[in-house]
Amino acid sequence: MLGAALSIGVLLALLGSGAAGRALQGCAIPPQELTRMLQILERSVAESEMPNPSVLLAFNLAGATGSNARQQLLKQIEEEAVKRAQKDMSSGQVALCTLALLSSCRDPQHVESQGLSVNLPQVLQQKTRKEMARLEEYGVPLTTLYSVGLDVLALCLTRTGDYEQDAVILAKQLLNPESQIDVDTQAVVALALECVYDQTKLDGTRDLLHDALKEVANSFLDKQAKGNGVIGNIYSTSLAMQVLETASKFYAPREWDCAQAFSAVYSHQLQQPMAVAQALPALVHRPYLDVASLDCSVVAVTIPQLSPTPSQATTAPEGPPIKVYYSVTNNLKGKPFDISITVHVPAGSTLLAVLQAAEKENPKEFSFKTKPTSWGPMVVSIHGLAGSDTDRTFWEFFSGADSLQEGVSVYKPRDGEHIRAVFSTY
Repeated sequence: MLGAALSIGVLLALLGSGAAGRALQGCAIPPQELTRMLQILERSVAESEMPNPSVLLAFNLAGATGSNARQQLLKQIEEEAVKRAQKDMSSGQVALCTLALLSSCRDPQHVESQGLSVNLPQVLQQKTRKEMARLEEYGVPLTTLYSVGLDVLALCLTRTGDYEQDAVILAKQLLNPESQIDVDTQAVVALALECVYDQTKLDGTRDLLHDALKEVANSFLDKQAKGNGVIGNIYSTSLAMQVLETASKFYAPREWDCAQAFSAVYSHQLQQPMAVAQALPALVHRPYLDVASLDCSVVAVTIPQLSPTPSQATTAPEGPPIKVYYSVTNNLKGKPFDISITVHVPAGSTLLAVLQAAEKENPKEFSFKTKPTSWGPMVVSIHGLAGSDTDRTFWEFFSGADSLQEGVSVYKPRDGEHIRAVFSTY
């Protein structure tokens, strides 16, 4: 095994010629940053309320397959898949579990735990059919287009179902000038289309996918040039980077300044485990398209043993009190309301602490509920009004006029900042 100070060049060589071929000069994550990010993922396995397949994907794609946390997470995901895939997992969750198990060199068609088993691609095919039926009839899927992109990618990599037909539908979505699709979704859908493009023998399908991929890849280059390395936001940039690493034939003769994008991502010092998990595949030149071709017998990088540290969620912030203005607005459902409060919390507190302070001061107006997600706790209800997948409604948080890009357990308001929670649609 290699030490944590492993150079990125050696890491890429161990990961295989495909990855090394994509690694361009100046586009390498510093070894100390790789170690830091892997330590965040390792710690998250013990602290997370739910097993996160994106974290397992990142471990495997980064070559940290010898980690004890990775082994523990693999077992947890197998247990969850057997228990919940058929009943109460969304299609996107099944797709992520499928990709995570593929990257672990496990057969997703035969996932076993505690004497029971499940065929994940078969379950995913059934759930994707329902998503596609809704998408074709109403123009929106049951969940999100992002999830459907994951679905088609997983089905393509496992060679299951009608993924070529699904890719055609997704390509038309990307090419529709009236579609307003965010960068994250464009990137995941583009990865799915790349997989199908490399497999299909139908000229008409290849031409359509080529047009869609050319459109997306060039739009990412344009966005990066305008954003000084950032494509959309810092969290979507890493997903877009996976596309730009693998889709050069679709944007040639243009060139990608990968060093600029790399610097933007790793200089941000990502802390949230899901954000780290999403960034690592691009930073080590191992995109999701590689999950079915990994050599799990190779341990490319080891993670230094961590000394016990308090969870970020339980560490009390330090500093003088700050003032935060907090308002809650609903103009979509039932009786409209627009209520405000001013709270004081210690400097360095997260937005979640602001919500808790508001609820404590005025529980009748500012009560709220959360549910655990891979991105941390998600606010699902405020003032007794809950978001709904059926109505496609949710609580969106803003700082002034800008939508927040971080969750309530990560974002830290500034002194005097105005945070707005607005009941919105997607």
